Amino acid sequence: MFTGIIKDVGRVREVVKRQGGLRLSVQYGNSDAFRNLAIDESISINGVCQTVVICGDGWFDVDTVEETLAKTTLGTLQHGSLVNLERAVRPLDRLGGHFVLGHVDCAATVQDIKELGSSREIWISFPEDFMPFIVSAGSITIDGVSLTVAKLEECRFAVAIIPFTFANTTINSLKAQTRVNLEFDILGKYVAHQLSRGASAERASKVTETWLQQHGF
Repeated sequence: MFTGIIKDVGRVREVVKRQGGLRLSVQYGNSDAFRNLAIDESISINGVCQTVVICGDGWFDVDTVEETLAKTTLGTLQHGSLVNLERAVRPLDRLGGHFVLGHVDCAATVQDIKELGSSREIWISFPEDFMPFIVSAGSITIDGVSLTVAKLEECRFAVAIIPFTFANTTINSLKAQTRVNLEFDILGKYVAHQLSRGASAERASKVTETWLQQHGF
């Protein structure tokens, strides 16, 4: 599990095709945040949960399988690409963002980026199937970055980007037509699933409460 609070912006140092999948090698610069990184550890790359298979001083490798390539933008990464990095949350960590599993729901498209004084407003379009999972002022993860839905319209939404987030994530490299990874709020997905099966709002709330308890919150 992750929080969507990015700890470093890494750089892809190598991409190798392997039996339909990819071996991605990533270099990071924040040695404090990634101290004692170990094989078999989960790590978020642009919001995608991956497993470290090899690691060394300032770098690690992951194997990305066909399923992941089909649902995310990891297949578009090249040598030199910048990526958002986050290690899995520990039970005693502060939950600065929201519950992020690293299980990307879909790839979406940046429509427009507007500068509004010191902040930026980014509009993103997404597939219609995911409309039940998003609400205005709710949580959304874009390339692994925990953000809040500022505006919501049919099959598109906007987020407001503060200067710190813009400077310290790959959000600053986004342009119109850029593809990004989206993960919708897991709690919203549980509630939507229960309601779609005819459960009452009270029942859906109890399911969410049970999920929180099972995950130590």
